[in-house]
Amino acid sequence: MNETTLEMVHISKTFVGGVKALQDVTFRVEKGSVHGLVGENGAGKSTLMKILDGVYRPDEGTIRIDGEPVVMGNTRDAAAAGISLIFQELNLVPTLSAVENAFLGRLTTDRFGFVKWKEQRRKFVSFLDGLDFALDVDVPVGRLSIAEKQMVEIAKALLIDSKILVMDEPTATLTSNEIDKLFNIIRNLERHGITVIYISHRLEEIFQICQKVTVLRDGRVIDTTDVSDTSRTEIIEKMVGRKIDVEFPPRDYSPGDAVLEVKDLFTPGFLRDISFSLRKGEILGISGLVGSGRTEVARAIFGADKVEKGTMSINGRNVKFHSTVLAKHNSLGLVPEDRKEEGLAVDFNVSRNISVTNLSKVVSGKIFLNRRKEQSIAEHYVKELGIKTPSIFQKVQNLSGGNQQKVVLSKWLHADADILILDEPTRGIDVGAKFEIYVLMNELVKRGKSIIMISSELPEIFALSDRILVMHEGRLKGCVDKDKATPEILMEMAIG
Repeated sequence: MNETTLEMVHISKTFVGGVKALQDVTFRVEKGSVHGLVGENGAGKSTLMKILDGVYRPDEGTIRIDGEPVVMGNTRDAAAAGISLIFQELNLVPTLSAVENAFLGRLTTDRFGFVKWKEQRRKFVSFLDGLDFALDVDVPVGRLSIAEKQMVEIAKALLIDSKILVMDEPTATLTSNEIDKLFNIIRNLERHGITVIYISHRLEEIFQICQKVTVLRDGRVIDTTDVSDTSRTEIIEKMVGRKIDVEFPPRDYSPGDAVLEVKDLFTPGFLRDISFSLRKGEILGISGLVGSGRTEVARAIFGADKVEKGTMSINGRNVKFHSTVLAKHNSLGLVPEDRKEEGLAVDFNVSRNISVTNLSKVVSGKIFLNRRKEQSIAEHYVKELGIKTPSIFQKVQNLSGGNQQKVVLSKWLHADADILILDEPTRGIDVGAKFEIYVLMNELVKRGKSIIMISSELPEIFALSDRILVMHEGRLKGCVDKDKATPEILMEMAIG
C-alpha cells in the first residue's frame, strides 16, 4: 500500500454572505504520485488548495503532512512545510525580470547585505537549461508572452525544495511542445518522490499524466478513483451532476454576406499581409500555435495595436481604428485572452463591469448615472447567461473563471457589438460552463452577430467554426472550410 503524504480531513469553508465553498471535504494524496483534481468552476478546487497554501483558514477540519498535523497560518508556513502552488492566475511582478521574480522573497546576499545577482542568475539560467526552455531572463516579465510567464511561474515553484507541488491549469497557455516538456518534468518529479496535485479542465491531460483523480462538485467530494478505472464521460457526468450526451451544441444555419473585410494587414515587426473576410452570422475560427500571431490579429483589428499598412472595411465602408474606443463605436467587441488583466476591472462589482462598455444606456440627462437602470441591466445578463454570483454587487475578482468570462461576454452584449472577437473564450473554464458559452455563441450568430474565435483547442475549432484560418509566424497560411478541415491539415499549416 502506498504511503499517504497529504491528508485534508473534514475541511469546511464558508465565506462572507453565507457562500459555502467547501463542505466536509476529505482529500488524500499518495506520496510521489500525480493526483488529478477536477470540477466545474466554483466547485471548490482553488479554495481547497488555498487552504493548503495558508491563504485561507478552514472553518473546520485538519491537515496532516506525512502523518503529522500542521496549521497553515500563512503562505510562509505552507512553504516551510514543503508546499508550492502555481495558480492559474499568474503571480508575477511585471516590472521585475524573470530572475528577480524567481527569487523574490528569498534573495541570497553576501556578508555586506548585497544581493548575489550573478550567482542567482547563473542558477536560474542553469535551471531553465535543465528544463530545455529558452528565455530572456533579464527583461521585465511584463514583456514576456503568457506562455513564457507560465514557465517562469513553474520554474519559480520548482526552485523551492518542495514535497508537494500544486499545478492549477499549468498548460492553459503552452504549446504542445511545451506541454510535452512540462509532462517530462512532472514525471521526473514523480520519480524523485515529489507529489503533484494537478488541476485541469483538459481531461485528456488527467488521463495522460495522473494516477488518481478526485472530482469536486458544489464544494463536496463526489468521488476519488484510479484514472485507469474511469472514463472521460464518467468524470464529466460526476462534475456536472447529470448525463452528458454531447459536448458541443448542433448548428443548423448558414452565414450571409461579408460584414468585415481585412486586406494586406501589416503591423510593425510581426504581422504580414493578413487578408480575410468575416460573414454575417458566421463563426470564423483562427488556429495556430501559441505565438503564431493569432492574438496580434485580434488586437490589430480592434485598434489595440498599431497597424502600419493594410485596409479594413465594415459593411462595405472603409474604417481605420487608431484606438479601441473607435472600434467599439463601430460595433466591435473583444473578449481578450487574459480576462483579468485586460477584460475586467477586478475591483469593480459585476454590475459596473457590465455597464462600463455602454454607459449611455445607464445615464440620465447625459450626466447622472441611473443606478436602478444599471442594476436592472446587470440582473438581466446575470439571469440570461447564468452567472453564478451571490449578487450583482459582488466584486468580479471573487467569481470563478467561468463566471468572470460570462461577465466579459455580458459587457459586450450590453454594448450590442455586431462583431465579437473571442480570444481563447473557454480558457480555464470547466465543461459545463464551456457548453453554456458554446450555446450563447450559436444564439448570437443566429441573431445575425458575427464571431471571430481564437482557440488552441482543435475540437472547439472544428465543432464551432464555419471556416478556419491558420496562422504561422505572423502570416496567414490559409483558410479551410469546416467540411474539408482535418487535424493533419491544420497542424501542417500551423508548423509551416
